[in-house]
Amino acid sequence: MSYFNGEASHWLAQSPAEPHTSSPLPTEKQDLVIVGGGMTGLWSAYYARQAHPDWQITIIEAKHIGFGASGRNGGWLSTLLPGNRAKYAEAVDRARATDSTGPVGSADQDGVESVKSFQSALFDSIDEVLEVLDRETIDAHQIRGGHIDIAQTEAGMARVHELFAANRQYGYGPQDMQLLGAEETRTRIRVDGAQGSVFVPGTARIDPALLAQGLARVLRAQGVTICEDTTAGHIGKGVVSTNRGPVTGHTIFVCLEGYSDTVRGDLPGLQGRQVIPVFSSMIATNPLPASAWEDIGWHGRECLGDTAHTFIYAQRTEDDRIALGGRGAPYEFGSGLPGQGQVPTEVVELLRTRLGSLFPELDFEVSHAWRGALGVTRDWCAGIFFDNSQRIGVARGYAGHGVTATHLAAKTLIDRAAGISTPLTSLPWNDHYSGQWEPEPIRWLGIRSMYKILNFADDWERITGAKKTSLLAQFGSRLAGLHE
Repeated sequence: MSYFNGEASHWLAQSPAEPHTSSPLPTEKQDLVIVGGGMTGLWSAYYARQAHPDWQITIIEAKHIGFGASGRNGGWLSTLLPGNRAKYAEAVDRARATDSTGPVGSADQDGVESVKSFQSALFDSIDEVLEVLDRETIDAHQIRGGHIDIAQTEAGMARVHELFAANRQYGYGPQDMQLLGAEETRTRIRVDGAQGSVFVPGTARIDPALLAQGLARVLRAQGVTICEDTTAGHIGKGVVSTNRGPVTGHTIFVCLEGYSDTVRGDLPGLQGRQVIPVFSSMIATNPLPASAWEDIGWHGRECLGDTAHTFIYAQRTEDDRIALGGRGAPYEFGSGLPGQGQVPTEVVELLRTRLGSLFPELDFEVSHAWRGALGVTRDWCAGIFFDNSQRIGVARGYAGHGVTATHLAAKTLIDRAAGISTPLTSLPWNDHYSGQWEPEPIRWLGIRSMYKILNFADDWERITGAKKTSLLAQFGSRLAGLHE
């Protein structure tokens, strides 16, 4: 059958951006200029306006609000930390051992305790986002049903236990997660062959386009200038050059995530090739009938993940579709960008097959396919930076765990720009340097090879009935910097 392919995303197609005429560029010097109209930029403007009602604030967006990852993601307002927890902890311990000063980590916390503080701040962010949506009457189809990571193989179940132990080590308490057996798992969602799962109640499902567009409406009403269809070029101290002319500002935030390489300048955290765009693709089914949901369950509208190496993420939407994503065709040579989000046919079929393996009796049709770009660093860890001399801040590298992290990043950038020491400025992603990506064609070969290895490992575990993660998969994860 035919389906929509691209159009940025199902979320944006269902909730098209409000008609707009691009706001005139401000001629006066702004207190804050934000480059990027995604969630990080929107939350930054929101909290800057709360703290400084008199500030002049402008957002520069190349396309329209939510065009990038903020309008294309899986809609998980999740507890998942944006990076490799072990690497953050190691960086903090390394800094402590060398008596380094600066905002990386807290002087009175070791690496593990610092990551625990990071996790606690993410828990708080989910609460705060939901409170803001309620206070500002933004309907983003938010439901706090939690998320559940399900294992369909014995090796996957071994990883469930490993995940449970690692979560406990890094700050999850008994109230933050539950280890479920096969029957308890199927009571929630009847995934074929489910052997068990980890359930995390703190996560909320959202429609990301509605969240981004709702925030934009609130900001416009509060006097924030949003200049859509305005492409930033060079960014320097006090000025952002655009295709429509310069915008001057006392402070500048760069919030471009996977699109970070589209601007130039001596920007903190973006020197060289520190961030690349990695694609994640999604499909959405037609709305399923009530009889299908009686068979599947999923009445709590949990966000659904699995423990495969090439993992999926899914949600039951407000209008009873299944939206499911995964990592098919993850990278284009030369760090190409996804444009309007068209997905190769073979990737759509891969995702369709994966959904069928979860619910083999389900009769469904794909109605929409799309893809977006994640910002990924060499060690898969996010970073928050602020250059006091230039007064330029950068947030980047969420690696697919950004819906909650954007909120926390925005509040952290505000504190960094204010020059104050707060619990947020001590979190370990502050000034976390991830290293440089290899040049092409090594980068392209490495990323493609890594995903082929992980795909092969998933097939091997399923066919052989392996009881633990294969050495090949461990090698692929270490090669990519994913292993904790």
